[in-house]
Amino acid sequence: MGGNPPCASCKLLRRRCAKDCIFAPFFPADDPQKFANVHKVFGASNVSKMLQELPVHQRADAVSSLVYEANARVRDPVYGCVGAISYLQQEVSRLQMQLAVAQAEIVCIHMQQEPLPLPIEEQPMDHKPMLHYNSLLNFSSPPPPSETLGNRESLWT
Repeated sequence: MGGNPPCASCKLLRRRCAKDCIFAPFFPADDPQKFANVHKVFGASNVSKMLQELPVHQRADAVSSLVYEANARVRDPVYGCVGAISYLQQEVSRLQMQLAVAQAEIVCIHMQQEPLPLPIEEQPMDHKPMLHYNSLLNFSSPPPPSETLGNRESLWT
């Protein structure tokens, strides 16, 4: 031990912390809960085997992932990280729906604030004015039958 306190794993497992302890760089003595959760979910032997099989430069990332999953499993023993991911995906979907509704409301407000367009130029063929937006908004009574049927007074005569 040589004056250094044992790492969190050796302290929890009540063993002497060797100089080349695979857990020491990742589980300091001042954060015992970090290793406790990993040990509870994965087991110290399995974590040790996983870390020994990895190159040294990948071990810190592996420990970070193990700690994250272990903490998620402690909070939610059935779903773990998948439960958190699912919840966040649902939250993103809900927020995307709210955004779409808000954008549609903005478009409606802009359309209400825009002035109506000017009448469209006359048609070249028959020189009658084209239908424009003002007439679409006019919901008055229909034109008299003589305008719609030509010279006939009704459809049946």
